[in-house]
Amino acid sequence: MNVGTEWLVDAEGCSAEALRDIETLRCVCDRVIRDLALQVVGEPQWHKFPQPGGATGLYLLTESHLACHTYPETGIATFNLYCCKTRPEWRWEEQLTELLGATEVRVRFAYRGEEAADRASFEARVSDPTGTREVARQ
Repeated sequence: MNVGTEWLVDAEGCSAEALRDIETLRCVCDRVIRDLALQVVGEPQWHKFPQPGGATGLYLLTESHLACHTYPETGIATFNLYCCKTRPEWRWEEQLTELLGATEVRVRFAYRGEEAADRASFEARVSDPTGTREVARQ
């Protein structure tokens, strides 16, 4: 039985300024939540680290959780979304390029539960500035 899908997203080449700006990061998370019709439980929690650090955000969802961690010193943002209900794919590459200035986005996802044993542990999709898409099983 499939009990959910988990997405692990790494965005590289992001704007350091965007990775320090909680409002920009909140906008990314709010779009994910809106577009996938997710339900937030309580208030999202955000922590901004002292310069030159980034931010960490966590949304508790009725479907599970959405987390964001940023590293302005390396231009990297990471997102983890776990949903216990089936959801369509979200346009991570397009959105993170637009909002954070990402030059490469890697999206890996795993199916959770008994069905996961019958599938590859992770499937991955990578995009780069040329728009190339590569799908691979890991």
